[in-house]
Amino acid sequence: MVTGALIQNERLLLVHRSAARASFPGVWDLPGGHVEFGEAPPDALVRELTEELGVLITRPAGPPLARLHPLAHDPSFELVIWVVTAWEGSVTNCAPAEHDELRWCDAEEWSALSLAHHESRTVLALAMAAAREASRA
Repeated sequence: MVTGALIQNERLLLVHRSAARASFPGVWDLPGGHVEFGEAPPDALVRELTEELGVLITRPAGPPLARLHPLAHDPSFELVIWVVTAWEGSVTNCAPAEHDELRWCDAEEWSALSLAHHESRTVLALAMAAAREASRA
């Protein structure tokens, strides 16, 4: 799985996973999805963000911010997270069956939400710090 931490103006985009989702229903998460067979993870991120949010990002050239293993029963399952601070297009919910709400959150707001992964708060704080650092460069 690949996800993007979209950050703009000190706010992070989170998606609320619909109650009908088989895994992690009804919680907040980063947008993204599955890597298709033969697809490189950075290419999957570009595709997923276009499909889910209607935005076009540049293919990540650098390493991801983090790699999480959210499924205790399947330690081979990996969630790869990149920080995204630039894109073309307007963020739109293009996948309403997957997530029923999009929300731009500051740290105080996302720290109070029910998140999909127990390490999410740490990773989101790292993403915000990385975005601030990138904006200074």
